[in-house]
Amino acid sequence: MLKFCSLALLAGLTALAGGFNTLRADDWGNLKGQIKLSKAPEKRAIAVTTDKEHCLSKGDQFYEDLIVSPKSGGVKYVIVWLRPDTTERKDPFPKDKIKPSLAAAPAVNHVVDQPCCQFIPRVVAARTGDTLEFKNSSPVPHNTNYSSDEDPFNVTIPPGKSHKAPKPLTAQATPIPFKCDIHPWMAGRLRVFDHPYFAVTDDDGKFEIKDAPAGKWRLVIWQENGFHKGRAGILGEPVEIKAGTTTELPAVELELPKP
Repeated sequence: MLKFCSLALLAGLTALAGGFNTLRADDWGNLKGQIKLSKAPEKRAIAVTTDKEHCLSKGDQFYEDLIVSPKSGGVKYVIVWLRPDTTERKDPFPKDKIKPSLAAAPAVNHVVDQPCCQFIPRVVAARTGDTLEFKNSSPVPHNTNYSSDEDPFNVTIPPGKSHKAPKPLTAQATPIPFKCDIHPWMAGRLRVFDHPYFAVTDDDGKFEIKDAPAGKWRLVIWQENGFHKGRAGILGEPVEIKAGTTTELPAVELELPKP
């Protein structure tokens, strides 16, 4: 009788624990993809007028608002992220669908350098609570004009110095622009999310979002010139993430809005 009661109690505790943790280890999956552009536009040369000796020390400067690999056709610096499979743009990502280990992940310090009259990286994706630092490893002064809704700043950074944003980052629905007023072609973008399911494409336009909740979602594709498919792409493309494996999407041909 005592053994039976013990087994019943154990079963009850197991069921109770299961009620507190409805998502299992195999309820997560990875998502991989690639953003491409078959017909890349011609590079646009920059007429450098300030600090020419340094800025042109490694060759001509070109505008970098659209970088396409000549070999793979992949588009660099595209930000992709998951959102709910709904038609309401402002619907937040459900917090109970974030993997616990990611929900408690430590903050990341994102460093943007200015070694030769361009921001590197030019595009950054971050999460609420992360920090942001602008570094100047070049021999000439740079200015960083950062225009967030919450904590904008405009500072000059001497050679070999850096400037850290005074407060941790907070999520913002719109991209945050930053630029150098001394070298006006220098510009970049930051997006800040309140969840971990985002990525920035690499040199070949490839990305991976890890440990995402299995199920139906929408994948938003944004490049600094606009959303993929323009206004029609604001809500994203439907995707289904399979549990316990990596879902690989077909390559996406980027469709930018017309100027």
